[in-house]
Amino acid sequence: MAAVWCPDWPVTVARAEAGLSGTEPVAVFTANRVVACSQAARGHGIKRGLRRREAQARCPGLVVRPRNLAAEARAFEPVLAAIESVALGVEVGRPGLAMIGIRGATRYFGGEDAVLHALVQAVAEHTEDVLIGVADGAFAAEQAARRGILVPPGGSAQFLAELPISTLTDAGLVDLLQRLGIRTLGAFAALPVADAQARFGPAGAWAHRQAAGLDSRLIAGRLPPAEFEVGIELEPPLDRVDTIAFTARGAIERFVGELAEAGLACTCFELVAQTDRGEETVRRWRHAGVLTAVDVTDRVRWQLEGWLNRAAGEPNAPSGPVSLLRLTPVETVPTGANQRALWGGDGAVDERAQRALARVQTLLGHGSVLTPVLGDGRGPAQRTRLVPWGDDRGQPSAAPWPGRLPSPAPSVLVDPPRPVQVLDEAGRPVRITERGTVPAAPAHFAAGAEPAAITAWAGPWPVDERWWDPESARQLARMQLVDVTGQAYLVCYDLAAGQWLLEGIYD
Repeated sequence: MAAVWCPDWPVTVARAEAGLSGTEPVAVFTANRVVACSQAARGHGIKRGLRRREAQARCPGLVVRPRNLAAEARAFEPVLAAIESVALGVEVGRPGLAMIGIRGATRYFGGEDAVLHALVQAVAEHTEDVLIGVADGAFAAEQAARRGILVPPGGSAQFLAELPISTLTDAGLVDLLQRLGIRTLGAFAALPVADAQARFGPAGAWAHRQAAGLDSRLIAGRLPPAEFEVGIELEPPLDRVDTIAFTARGAIERFVGELAEAGLACTCFELVAQTDRGEETVRRWRHAGVLTAVDVTDRVRWQLEGWLNRAAGEPNAPSGPVSLLRLTPVETVPTGANQRALWGGDGAVDERAQRALARVQTLLGHGSVLTPVLGDGRGPAQRTRLVPWGDDRGQPSAAPWPGRLPSPAPSVLVDPPRPVQVLDEAGRPVRITERGTVPAAPAHFAAGAEPAAITAWAGPWPVDERWWDPESARQLARMQLVDVTGQAYLVCYDLAAGQWLLEGIYD
């Protein structure tokens, strides 16, 4: 296969939209993170995943642009048409990346070199920056294109062996493999096939084949039965991409769901769109993993953006609204429960939630979506802070923090803490001395009108904070209490005020 890759395609499109030259440092952002940057920006230390503030700190003159996937799809459509003029059967990975099988084209052009020369000439009319790679499979061909090399037949495994494990696109699987000490694709490919299948599931076994350079023969790859094909008739015909995608959403979910019910997941599908006047566009879309309903919807948008925005007079330009969509699965793999975390659970990132949160943040602003992060401190309220979605969450330091509560932390925090009563057997308020001792054991707890008997308690954990600053200094002691109903509480005694406060509830 040959992969045609346009490096930094989001940057190329952003420059064209903004009318920028090729010299300014440019970075394209999604959810406040760099997703693509120009060569000039990389010279200032900008890289993918960097936060916006840090990127602008490294390069004050950085041109910041939001990502526009619709514009990327429109701009890539002429490139796809140019590739199709050389070889049919183009498979689109995403805007900026396409793959073709060149075996048939070599017979027509007389060899691989002639095919590649024809590809370069055809694509160069639409974009100057393009790299082409050739290898035995789609995954190896993409990696070869990123490095601008031609891998000899049978050499994909050797070529991939030294690449880092982060080359795989599945973030959850990559994280797990790194924690297991696997750093390269070659080390992953060296694992026995049966062990990879048993430990990582079908998707992990597929990634194992990719690492070994064998993804040209997919796991149980086959043409699925025709009954999985879905036709979507649009009545009346529509000419707006967002309206078409919204109308087709239910059918797309049915398309993915019916395959899942049959124990299959789609890795490559064909989309046919027809107008009410008979024009049609056909594209095959391939995904590095398995296609979800969101992935399929995105690719429907991208294809229609490129097709419906063709200028009148261009080849295959539509002259009417879209009346029919047809989705046909081309290649499938068996589905299965994939164990990703080291000890149970699924460690894969929830892509749907990420997209939704990023969309809300785009509409309402950077601080509109906050996520809780556990940090440094002694009390649970001190340790919990809210960080904008996409910002660096940081890691708690290794400081000892004397007086910190042992795990587990309370599941409900009372903000602000409210006054309560902790009483001894005689009904007197329990107090804690400056030395952290409890003269009388707690026997009753009252958060409301009626006190409840205490069946168990732990502590106290004394805290003497900021003793060097009289204005902010405070002496506290925390205790854990369990009443007769089995409900557990975290209470705090303020030595200066002689008052008990409810800080948290254990669920």
